[in-house]
Amino acid sequence: MKEVKLKNIFVQGAIAASFIADSIQKHSSKTGIGGHSIFLGQVRADEIKGKKVTAIEYTSYEEMALPKMHEIREAIFEKYELTCMHVYHSLGKVQAGEICLFVFTSAPHRKAAIEACAELVERIKAELPVWGAELFEDNTHQWKLNQ
Repeated sequence: MKEVKLKNIFVQGAIAASFIADSIQKHSSKTGIGGHSIFLGQVRADEIKGKKVTAIEYTSYEEMALPKMHEIREAIFEKYELTCMHVYHSLGKVQAGEICLFVFTSAPHRKAAIEACAELVERIKAELPVWGAELFEDNTHQWKLNQ
């Protein structure tokens, strides 16, 4: 049986705009691509019970998350005609206003890129063992529900 090399999707802290721009730029040489779809998840400064969220601290059980992400990845590639797919999720503390999830799909045609990206984001949120503790301005926290 062939050993599968799992892609590490996790980055420490926020995902920088320069990293996102560089990822997009690297695809300019792939001239068979007709469309990209990008989802950027950003930490909201929600107000919950009168307290403002200042950051989210993300944790994951990577030994479970990376095989699950591989399974999701394979299913999406099987379902849609994609050229490539990239997923990056933050671990650690991400401040309100910063990017914590970057999903990038590319395909010969826009419809496949858009639909694959949307399904990928929903599956990541529903299936990936990643948890976020909402940190409040008064130094308290609560576990965030994935929505």
